[in-house]
Amino acid sequence: MKIKYETNIATLVQFITLSLLNIATGLNSIITTCIHSSNDCVTNTMLSVIFFIIVAIFFAGVWVLGYTVQDRRSTRLAQLLILVEIAIFLFALLNAKNHTDLLSLFTSITDMLLAIWVIASCLVLIKNGGKRAPARRPVKRRRRK
Repeated sequence: MKIKYETNIATLVQFITLSLLNIATGLNSIITTCIHSSNDCVTNTMLSVIFFIIVAIFFAGVWVLGYTVQDRRSTRLAQLLILVEIAIFLFALLNAKNHTDLLSLFTSITDMLLAIWVIASCLVLIKNGGKRAPARRPVKRRRRK
């Protein structure tokens, strides 16, 4: 599979992947809390649902920004998206250092890798001055007679 340097695709993949991973992490947290401490089960469930909604809304906003960057080919919006992705990367790095289980570590590492992909997509757009990246065509060699 060839990875495309398009911010709309990269942010869509980021939104879907991190939403699914946050559902898994939230369910893991709920199950662990309900098994070990039944008194905190309802509170943790409510907090996990609220946290998931906030994260989903945030990454949906990042997806809209990524789509707008690609659609308008705007270098200013690409710079804004880079700043947002750097913040996401730093937050994921902090979470990776303080992970509680392997699932949260995997989620943080995936988050960092997807942030790098989006940043690379923005840098390609900025490098080309907002114009489309030229397609690389295979070089045809001429045969000598």
